Amino acid sequence: MNTQKSHFILIMLLLLFVSRMFGQDSLIAPLSLEKAKLEPFRMLVTYSKTSHVIFPSPIRYVDLGSELLIASKSEPIGNVLRIKAAVRNFEEETNFSVITEDGQFYSFDVFYSPYPAVLTYDLLKRQREIERQYSTDVLFEDLKGSSSSLTKLMMENLYRNSRKTINHIASKSYGIRFSVRALHVNDNKFYFTLEVDNKSNIAYDIEMIKFKIVDKKKLKRKVVQEKRLEPIRVYTPLITVTHHSNAKGVYVLEQFTLLKGQVLEVEILERNGGRHQKVQLGNKKLIHAKLIGNSSF
Repeated sequence: MNTQKSHFILIMLLLLFVSRMFGQDSLIAPLSLEKAKLEPFRMLVTYSKTSHVIFPSPIRYVDLGSELLIASKSEPIGNVLRIKAAVRNFEEETNFSVITEDGQFYSFDVFYSPYPAVLTYDLLKRQREIERQYSTDVLFEDLKGSSSSLTKLMMENLYRNSRKTINHIASKSYGIRFSVRALHVNDNKFYFTLEVDNKSNIAYDIEMIKFKIVDKKKLKRKVVQEKRLEPIRVYTPLITVTHHSNAKGVYVLEQFTLLKGQVLEVEILERNGGRHQKVQLGNKKLIHAKLIGNSSF
């Protein structure tokens, strides 16, 4: 009996020794986080100008590292972040982080510069370069099976080379002319090329661009039933049009048609101003959208 007790005590002491040994090892050699390190982007901001960061997917969350920065998301696009310095000539480094709806996390180290060389950062362009480097193509859920690189290429070509396909869809007042320059269709998606021509002496800062389906019979009423349509991709979003200049952007929407008595309304709103513009398209314009092909460019 005493022998059994001795064996039992010996086994317990051995187990205790082994558990302490492994416990000490785990404390002495913890798992390193270096392999999970995410290299931040380096960014310069200033007080008198706004910088813009274009993300491949709509922004879901923004966290500013300090009160030295102010930021806002551009609506209704959702994938453009405006950011600038809230304090002039700050010396210390700060940062901010962004999470997008496709689950990606982005980190930025921010420094102050009175004259930053770059004011617009296109992470969508960076993503495309990575795709080309590894010879792969990414299919995003919001593109419904269309390749992101092909969609991007079509937007680029329409922006640079497309001819005007729509006439007389324009609004003009206070020196601002807003128009739908062209409408194309490919793979169940509409590509709207929008243009703003600023003939005035002051810049036209754009708050947002709205696409919505409205009931034509109720347009004169104060309460209008409407359905908002959100762009799924944007190339060179319209943000600021300086005096005596023009700018354009390509907006991609899911294909749709209108019921009888409905129209598509495209509205552009001026930030801190009242020079809002609005145009309308009927079903006839939509169903005659030009097919994207070699002849389109």
